[in-house]
Amino acid sequence: MQDPNADTEWNDILRKKGVLPPKERTQDEVEEEALEKQIVLEQSSVVKTYESMTLNELDENEDDFSEEDEAAIEMYRQKRLAEWKATQIKNCFGEVVEISGQDYIKEVNKAGEGIWVVLHLYKQGVPLCTLINQHLSELARKFPQTKFLKSISTTCIPNYPDRNLPTIFVYHEGEMKAQYIGPLVFGGMNLKVEELEWRLSESGAVKTDLEENPKKQIEDKLMSSIRSTLPTRKDSDSEEN
Repeated sequence: MQDPNADTEWNDILRKKGVLPPKERTQDEVEEEALEKQIVLEQSSVVKTYESMTLNELDENEDDFSEEDEAAIEMYRQKRLAEWKATQIKNCFGEVVEISGQDYIKEVNKAGEGIWVVLHLYKQGVPLCTLINQHLSELARKFPQTKFLKSISTTCIPNYPDRNLPTIFVYHEGEMKAQYIGPLVFGGMNLKVEELEWRLSESGAVKTDLEENPKKQIEDKLMSSIRSTLPTRKDSDSEEN
């Protein structure tokens, strides 16, 4: 009679079809499988350990890893380093920088891949320009990944008309995406920083956490106030009587 535990091709076929029960494993095979599982668990533990580490921690604990892990750790280190550099580049602004016409190509057209640029053309002595510069300083701190620039209008663009001030140009990777020209666009001296933030977010220059246009809230309150002062139909009928 053929041994069902014999290691033959025919028995393997019968096992797959369910004719024969699974082959009984030897103690050595059981121990070998347990050892393989333990190795996998240890490797997973190492991966989880170094993936949770900062670059400095990786350097400090380098001697604790085995030679087999060095290649994987080096790849992970390079990945973390690249992510860190990308973050540093995107968060390296944080203020409104004054530029001249000579700086325009470098600071705007060659700002870099993925960089949004907000350029304010202004003149000293124009109150709305001063207000917008104040708002942009606040927004530059809030959105350090966006490059905020300002330039005296005629320094940046010769003979630029004062009637167009203030002017804001929005660029992405050197390409103009939006332009806001003249005082009427900004709503005059009543302009709030939140309204300017919303306007810039519509162009894509910043990622706002505002849920809706703050100017709409003001308009809604204004309309509600106007309606409350208007005479109702009942009041009109009373007056006629």
